[in-house]
Formats: sequence, C-alpha cells, structure tokens
Amino acid sequence: MALQLSYLLSLLLLVLLLPYSTTAQTSSNQSLGSSLTAQEKGSYWASPFGDFAFGFQQIGNGGYLLAIWFNKILEKTIVWSANGDNLVPTGSKVKLTEGGQLVLSDPTGTGIWKSELGGLGVVHAAMLDTGNFVLANQDGGYLWQSFDHPTDTMLPTQTMSMGSKLVAHYSERNNSNGRFQFALQIDGNLVLQTLEYPTDWSNTAYWLSGTIGSGFRVVFSESGSIYLTARNGSLLTVISSNPSSTQDFYQRAIMEYDGVFTQYVYPKKSTNSTNAGRRRMAWSSVSYIPDNICHLLEDIGSGACGFNSYCILEDDGKPNCRCPPGYTFINPDDIRKGCKQNFLPQSCDEAPSETDQFDLSEMESINWPQSGSDYARYGGDNITEDWCRKACLDDCFCAAAVFEDRKCLKKKIPLSNGRLDPNNNAASKVLIKTRKDNSTFKPPGADLKKKNHSTVILIVSVLLSSSMFLNLLFMLAAFLLVFRLKYWKPKALKTCPFMSGVNLQSYTYEELTKATNGFKEELGRGAFAKVYKGVLEYEDRKLVAVKRLNNMEREGDMEFKAEVSAIGRTNHRNLVQLLGFCNEGEHRLLVYEFMSNGSLASFLFGGSRPYWYQRIQIALETARGLFYLHEECSTQIIHCDIKPQNILLDDSFSARISDFGLAKLLKTDQTRTTTGIRGTKGYVAPEWFRNMPITIKVDVYSFGILLLELICCRKSFESEAENEDQMILADWAYDCYKDKKLDLLVENDEEATNDMKRVERYVMIAIWCIQEDPSLRPTMKKVVQMMEGSIEVSVPPDASMSFPHLFIRSLIEVHRSSSTAHGLIFPIFIHRILLHLGLEEFSASELVHIIAPIGDPAADAFIDLTTVADPPPSASDVASIRFCVLSRIAKGGVCWVLRL
Repeated sequence: MALQLSYLLSLLLLVLLLPYSTTAQTSSNQSLGSSLTAQEKGSYWASPFGDFAFGFQQIGNGGYLLAIWFNKILEKTIVWSANGDNLVPTGSKVKLTEGGQLVLSDPTGTGIWKSELGGLGVVHAAMLDTGNFVLANQDGGYLWQSFDHPTDTMLPTQTMSMGSKLVAHYSERNNSNGRFQFALQIDGNLVLQTLEYPTDWSNTAYWLSGTIGSGFRVVFSESGSIYLTARNGSLLTVISSNPSSTQDFYQRAIMEYDGVFTQYVYPKKSTNSTNAGRRRMAWSSVSYIPDNICHLLEDIGSGACGFNSYCILEDDGKPNCRCPPGYTFINPDDIRKGCKQNFLPQSCDEAPSETDQFDLSEMESINWPQSGSDYARYGGDNITEDWCRKACLDDCFCAAAVFEDRKCLKKKIPLSNGRLDPNNNAASKVLIKTRKDNSTFKPPGADLKKKNHSTVILIVSVLLSSSMFLNLLFMLAAFLLVFRLKYWKPKALKTCPFMSGVNLQSYTYEELTKATNGFKEELGRGAFAKVYKGVLEYEDRKLVAVKRLNNMEREGDMEFKAEVSAIGRTNHRNLVQLLGFCNEGEHRLLVYEFMSNGSLASFLFGGSRPYWYQRIQIALETARGLFYLHEECSTQIIHCDIKPQNILLDDSFSARISDFGLAKLLKTDQTRTTTGIRGTKGYVAPEWFRNMPITIKVDVYSFGILLLELICCRKSFESEAENEDQMILADWAYDCYKDKKLDLLVENDEEATNDMKRVERYVMIAIWCIQEDPSLRPTMKKVVQMMEGSIEVSVPPDASMSFPHLFIRSLIEVHRSSSTAHGLIFPIFIHRILLHLGLEEFSASELVHIIAPIGDPAADAFIDLTTVADPPPSASDVASIRFCVLSRIAKGGVCWVLRL
C-alpha cells in the first residue's frame, strides 16, 4: 500500500511539473540541434542541481539577454552574457547547431552572436554547477567554455590567463561595456584601468600588482580566495582572502560599473549553524579594490565621475557623483555623464561688463586636482586670495580657481578628477564661478515679447467688449477672400525628395534665413559653401552653424548629398553632429551644432602656443574620430580632407572632425575606390596623383601631416623659415628623428621637452602615416593603439630617398654652381612637392614640359634652370628662384615644369 501511495505521489508531482518542462530544462547535457527561445515566461537550461541557469533573461521592459545567472536566489544575478550591447526581441533563438556552434539569432534569422570556437567535435552542451557553460566533445573535453570568455564577473574555480579581462557594465541597468576593466596584461601585470568609452582602448591604470614579467594566472579558488600566481604556480599577490566556504555561500567577484573590483557572498540557506546563518539573504561585499576609487586621477579623462562633477565615498564604501553649486547633471538617470552649468556662462565679448554678475563660491574639501582643465598658474609675493579671485572673475575662460600659499591656479571647463577629500590641505581654497542671480539663459527681447503679448490681450479684450468687433471681423474675412481669389496664385515649389536612410530635422529656407539674420555673420567659407552663425528661436535659442552651398553645379550638388548621407548616419563624440538640412528648390543648406572654439587651425597657428597636453589630446581625439569613420560606421567613410581647418573645437576644446563634403563612401563589399583628386594641398596622399585606387590610407597620410603640425605647433610648409632645411615639416621631422635631435622640434616648449618619450613615439607614428606606399601605412585603429601606448611603435623605414628635400636642395645647388648646369629631377619628388608645399593643382593637360629639356629629348628628367626666370637669374636671385619653384610664382613667369 505504501509503495502504491509513493508511486501515486511521484506521478502527481511529475504531472504538476510537466507545464514547466518546456522552459526550464534541467538535463545535464543538451544535444546538437537543441534550442531556446526568448519569451516572457522564461527559457533556460539549468545546471544539474539548479544553482545556475543558461538562457534568456528579460532586462527591465526591454529586450532579452542571453546570459548565465544564479538560479536559486531571488535576484537571479547575472554572471555572464553574450549580447550586453545588443538586446534581442521576443522570439529570438539560441541554438546548438548540428555543426557544434552556439548561435544566437533574432526572429528574422539574422545572426547576433556565436561561440568563437567549438564546431567540429562538439557532441553536446552543458550548464555546470560551477556556473560554467561548456561545449564538450565525446571524451568530455571542453572545446568552448564561458569561463574562457568572461564578461564582468569571476566565479569560484574560474581562472584568468594573460590577456584576459573583466569589463565593467556601463551602468547598473545597462549591460553594455562601460568605462573600467580588470585585466591581466600580456606582460604579466594585473591592473585596474579606465577605458576610453565607448571604445575598449585602455587609458589610465589606477591599481596594479607590479608583477611585470612574472604574473601568469589569476585564480578564484573554491575556498573563496582570489590571487595571482607565477608560471610555476607560486603565489605572487593576494587580491582577496575570504574565509567563507563555497559550501555555505554563493560567491562572485565583479568589475563594478563604478570602477571598483568587489568580491560578494550570498548565503545558500537562511539559517544554519555555520557562518552563513549570521548573514542576511542578500549579496554582501567581503573585499574590494581600490580602497577609494575617488582618488583616481587621469591625465586625459574625467576621473571616477563625469566631467564637472566630483566623487564622494558613501558610508557603505560605494562611490557617488555630485555636481558643484550652479551645475546640474546632464542626465539625472546617468549621473556619470557629468554635470553642466545651469546658468548662462560669462561672455568673452562682454567680460569686463559682466564681471560684477559673477561670484566665486568656496568648495570645502572638494578639488579637481591634476586636471587637464588647468590652463594658467601664477605665483609670487604679490599673489593674494583677492588677486586670485579677481583674476578668475575677469577671465571669461576661468570656471574655477585654486589659491594656496601665494599661488593661484585657474581652471577651465570641463573640470576633471573631481573628488571630496576631507584630508585636503586646509590652506588650499577651491573657488568655483557661478552667476550671482543663478539665471539660466533668457532670450533677448523676452520681456518685450511678454509686454507686447500683454498689450495684445488688452486690445483683444477691448475689441471683444465692443459690438463693432464683429463687423470688423466680417469685413476682414471678406477682404481676404476677395484678395485670394483675385491675386493669389499657387507657386510650384520644387523640393528634392527626402534622402533615404537619413533621420534629420528638415528646415525651410525661410527658417534658416531668419535663424542667420539674413546670413549676416560668416564663420568661414570653402570651395562650395559659406558657413554662417545662426540661432534657432524655437529650440531654446540653440546656436548652430549653417552651411550654405553657393555652387549648385553638379559637383556642389554631389557634395550636399555626400554630406547628408555621411554625417546623418554617424554618431561619435569626436565628429561634428549634423542637426538638419534644407533641401528646398535650389537652396541646399546644412545645419550643424555650433563649435564655440573655432577650428584647430586658428587655435594651433594663432598668437600663443597651445599647451602640449592639449595638443596631444586633440591628436588622439582626431585619430579616434577617423577610426570610427573607417571601421565602426555602418558604411565605411573616407573623409578625404583632413586638415586643421576641418578639425573644430567644442566648449571643452575637444576635437570634432567636420566637413564631410569631400567624403567618399564605400559600400560594405568594397575596400577601395577611384575618384578625382580631392583634398587640400599639403595634406593629399601621393596615390591621388598616380591613378591608384583610393583607400582609407589617404586619411592616414593626411593625419600624419596633421600630427606633425600638432607636435611642432607649426604649419607643414613655411616659406619664411630661416633654415631652408626646416621649410618642409615632414622632411625636417624625419631628419631630426634620424639624427636624434627631436628636441629641435619642440624647442622652447617646456611641457613637450619634459615628455620626450611621447614626442619620439608620436613622431615615429607620423612617419609611418606618411609613407609613400599606402600598404606600409598603419590603419587608424593601430594608430590609436600606438598613440595610447597599448602596442609598441616599430622603427619606421628609411625615408631619405622618398622625401622631397633632396630635390629642392639639388635645384638650389645647381643655381649656386653654374648658370648653365642641369639638375636631375626624380618624378617621385615632383608629386611630393605638390603634396607638401602648397602648389596649385594641375590638370592632365598642364602636366607637360613648359620648358623643353636640354640634351637627350627622351630624358624628361632634365630641365634648364637658367630659363626659369626672364631675365636669367643672377647670384642674388637664388632665393627668388627657390621660391619660384616652391610657389609657382617668379619675376618672369611660371616656374613649374613637369611631364608624366
């Protein structure tokens, strides 16, 4: 009887569990062809004892994450995911294919993610009770396992080998990659680093083990300890020593989104006789590094929190971000984006008259130390606190000032590395500038409009109180009807069709005419367009730059379409954002965000030398923008016109690449294209003149020239140089590098002189970028990695026979030696002159001998230099002849001679 009852109870239990068997599959092994589908009631494969599950977990009200999680606790804490940056919709599927690969696809069948290895030999998949999901062969060996591809979490029994890393999530509710990582580098050093979000490039290490050359593996033991070992297994560094047993506690170590590497424990049972019984049923931290993340300092970056904010450590040891007085969070739901001023900034045009409208508030125990926002330092016996306050109030660029011990330091927006430091020197005062009335932006004429509005209301009220109003209204309506029938004729408005694939604001020509006050204030001009400053009245008086195409011939029309299609699809912090356009009849205009600090050309070649660290930051940001255009866009983009005039600077002097008018778009199945010569003299790559395919390497070349200009703070060609060897920057830089005299490039630049290792590295990168052979030039991704120092820069090839300085020197020597001598001109030098020295572009018909060669008619490389000018030059005209060759202008006429 007891046996029958037991049988019946078992059968009943099986029936009760039957409805759930389609979503929670607890079989240890999943055979080839098995799959899971994303659905509301959940879909997963559980481990044998149910501690972990592999499957789909819905994130908030959004899509689904293919993940591994703790399955027996209420929080269902995720420890691994495949598609954190690309959630999938309901109906998506993960399948163990017959070929042995794990493949995630959306409802349309489009592949989203797949296991990197596995494949041949895989016979089943399994979710293990360790939290490891594996693809195994017939012998039980693992051909792929999630432990080898961690996201942000480690579990007991898991190890990390050299080159492995844990990348923090962006935020608590956003599973895409964020700003921090825990990495065991190839050199054996274990580090906590910041990342250059949204890329995965490492930036600043703020904790390290110091085990270069010896670190080999990070181990999370079953006893709960985390430590670093050498190749022979010996212990090097203990990261966390936790006495809690894995028998009583679930454990995990996570790279938190706030930059703290933390180990947590969670009791497996609510009450027992072990240590677990004395803990609440929740995750609690047992160790973390660093001790205070707020002390993180970055040379380039915002620090532990976003720009213009500061970091404080709460009572629970967690960091939090706050805004200083007069500032608010850019996004209250994402406080690590930083803060913005909630008042109208001080105008540089009216600084003296506005000084009395601002005040400096003292920030107790708060500072922004070693910040890239520092731009002026003063010291001496006459420097007092009052002097420092006045200096900041009188300076429209000054956002904060620090006074300490007869020294005054001024800081500009954005402020970085902000933190609360109770141990801060009491004698140090941090003063932040705010408006006295804390007023936000108020459009001019607002009061007048309000007054006019009140007047209108009053007049309408009076009219409504009069019976005459109805008569007037009737007469006005009749007049408008007659006028419309007699005089008004509809005018055809020819509007070009909306361009597919572009989601931008469309403006009328009238709106943009009003916004620019009749195109009154010109910001700049190019071959096809002029750019005007504008204000969008209906968008909180947002400042914009309106580009008006003034040449509506075929080429100008092509430029308009290229800009809209290129910029409209891009989204990167180092690109100028296109806000909208006008495509009305013959009127073609583009509306961009306004860049308050103008172009890099005016900043770099202006009266004063920009700081070294500003220049290298601009160089790195420009490189990142180009890398995005080349490799991260949905459609690959070649800019074709990289130069200082097309690098704009925003409010915080961050670089923004602009002017995609000359951009050449490549389809996804193309790697190169051919087109007419584009770009600007001095920055154009050699292949433009050789009828060669044009690839992204033309932008690499232009960037190399730009990088040299940023390093040396001078133009690529200077005809007024005292030393003729220094006329062409590329040649001079290579000579200095070859002769180990790089200090000449940054002479009188103290910051750069103190950073000569970086100077040398950047010069070497530039030389690689301007190689004659495009195949030798690195990609922009590799350029960025070299600039960041994440990969080594190899010695560039000998460029002595490819730079044009030998050609120029040979011409000069010919004149010095004899008025009837001849000089050999190598064709390779001729186009280099075109590229570097600002010569005018020639059409194919112009590339012929203007002056016949002397000697063998077939020897096209010979030229009679005595006939370059008319009359023939004397010894005193050598300088004139030299500049004649460089500038194509001479006393007697044209100097350039060439046959291809």
